[in-house]
Amino acid sequence: MQDHQTSTVSIRAAGAEDLAGVEAFIAPFVEGGRILPRTSDELTDLLRTGFLAEIDGRIVGFAALEVYSRKLAEIRSLCVDPALQGQGIGRRLAQACVDLARERNVFEVMVITSSESFFRGCGFDFTLPGEKKALFLQTRDEH
Repeated sequence: MQDHQTSTVSIRAAGAEDLAGVEAFIAPFVEGGRILPRTSDELTDLLRTGFLAEIDGRIVGFAALEVYSRKLAEIRSLCVDPALQGQGIGRRLAQACVDLARERNVFEVMVITSSESFFRGCGFDFTLPGEKKALFLQTRDEH
């Protein structure tokens, strides 16, 4: 059963004019350690391939696709207003990023997350065809 609030949520491409609003929206997520901090310059770059979820012009979600090459892109900074989580907004933002990757003919999209079950529900998995896996090594304690 779909919550009626979901139908009032619009997803749109972000633009440079959204910088201040996105900075304010993601600040609690950064403070809570849910997403990595971004400088204004980094966020400006992410806005070029970012998407906003809005209700009546108010930002209720954000995600961006960082394209590294034609082979690889990453979904970055996906966050949804905690009061609206579980209504499909995050899934729609993730799908907008995947759709952009397809439009740009990017071969693989990855995500680094602490919300494994959410992204598995969006079709992400630990392995790729041929049993390829992403492995990581942290080189310092701070980001």
